[in-house]
Amino acid sequence: MKYRTLGRSGVAVSKLALGTMYFGTENTEEESFALLDAFVEAGGNLVDTSDVYSGSVSERIIGRWLAARPADVTDRVVLTSKGRYPTGPDVNDLGLSRRHLSRALDASLRRLGVETIDLYQLHGWDAHTPVEETLSFLDDAIRAGKVHYAGLSNFTGWQLQLTVSTARAMGVHVPLTLQQQYSLLSRESEFEMVPAALHNGIGLLPWSPLAGGFLTGKYQRGTTPAPDTRAGSANELYQYVSAEYASLDRNWATIGEVVRVAGESGATPAQVALSWIADRPGVTAPIFGARTLAQLHDSVAAADLTLDDEAGAALEKVSAPAPGGYPYGAFGTTQRDRRLRGGSQAQGELVAEGSDHPLGRA
Repeated sequence: MKYRTLGRSGVAVSKLALGTMYFGTENTEEESFALLDAFVEAGGNLVDTSDVYSGSVSERIIGRWLAARPADVTDRVVLTSKGRYPTGPDVNDLGLSRRHLSRALDASLRRLGVETIDLYQLHGWDAHTPVEETLSFLDDAIRAGKVHYAGLSNFTGWQLQLTVSTARAMGVHVPLTLQQQYSLLSRESEFEMVPAALHNGIGLLPWSPLAGGFLTGKYQRGTTPAPDTRAGSANELYQYVSAEYASLDRNWATIGEVVRVAGESGATPAQVALSWIADRPGVTAPIFGARTLAQLHDSVAAADLTLDDEAGAALEKVSAPAPGGYPYGAFGTTQRDRRLRGGSQAQGELVAEGSDHPLGRA
């Protein structure tokens, strides 16, 4: 296993993180214990959960695993959790208010059986709570020893920048990480979120790096997914996400390229996809999940795989997101471009290179 620092901190974390979203649903407690054991034995130390995963059962399982293992094993684990989404039926049982986060954090600590969570992440944006209130709570939680570091998840670029800039202005803890959907089939975060993270030294923790299993190469275009797969399950969310992935020609071309690169490199498609995302700029550790020990061992092996420049360029090209029109298309991009050639640059000149916009043809 290889290691990197967690954002701007000095904490070393494994190049891959184990996601536990399905502990208690797809994975029994016994299976979850075995996955955690195997991950740590392989050198992995970054374990990600949330207070809403499997209705908080994921945290309870991890807590029982921590209690059942010796300290020389559990002390290696860098533990993350999250708060924001509903934990009860009341109108205040969700959000980023001090009231809700205080209760949510304390409940997570009890379920996990720990005094401190290494990385506590805001699971999503809350438009009803002032960012100053949330940041003040996180800073107090860190000072109280309940949290070591704070992170963000599912924030847009402007939300990330507002949070970071406000924290700096307040003189409180600045979040270290951004957990975002990011994979070869989901690169739209590169328009705003990734640049904002890079600008602020925020470490990226991509979730769903295998795109719900599509990047393992097990799905074929035009066929019905097997019922024992996520794409073929009766879960409406899985069906919705899978339909989105399956609807784009670019995605199927990308999957085909992943399979080709895997065949030429002697790796599996999952390893190729994980290696690609793990080596993207700003990425600390992709968060992968596993149903079986075989899947876990296959994914962990990606930490030692480095794609050559030719393979990386091919995957980069085929998976490039289609930005559409302004502001991310060619015309909008030129408005942010500055080529160092001296002299004036008229708008038509800026648009001319690589653009079919009418101003570029004028």
